[in-house]
Amino acid sequence: MRIAAIILLGAMLAACQPAGGPEAGQSKVYDGIGADETLHFTGTEPFWGGEIVGTSARYNTPENIDGTRFMVKRFAGNNGVSFSGQLDGARFDLIATPGECSDGMSDRSYPFVVTLMIGKDRREGCGYTDAQPFTGPANP
Repeated sequence: MRIAAIILLGAMLAACQPAGGPEAGQSKVYDGIGADETLHFTGTEPFWGGEIVGTSARYNTPENIDGTRFMVKRFAGNNGVSFSGQLDGARFDLIATPGECSDGMSDRSYPFVVTLMIGKDRREGCGYTDAQPFTGPANP
């Protein structure tokens, strides 16, 4: 199971990496989420969320409403951006790619699909920034 999760995460991150760079005819690095923007992310089953600002992340759950803060490294690939760090001793890898996303619980539509790995646990969710907000009710 752990090997499958590592292979899956490696494949997801490889999709973000440039192969050969601009001089090899590749597209430029994804700039849809600027390094100075706040990425908000949310998911259900179980409920989780947080935000990333620069190299600082906050991850929260209903059991930890204030959240846990920790440092992350940013990597912008060809079709998204990823953030990696350590959350309570477990590896934290979040990938945000452009695409319409629904949390399945509200009438909101989000501009980013989020995949989160915490240790061996994989979660799917949605994301938005202030420049690219969700659409729908503010308080569903």
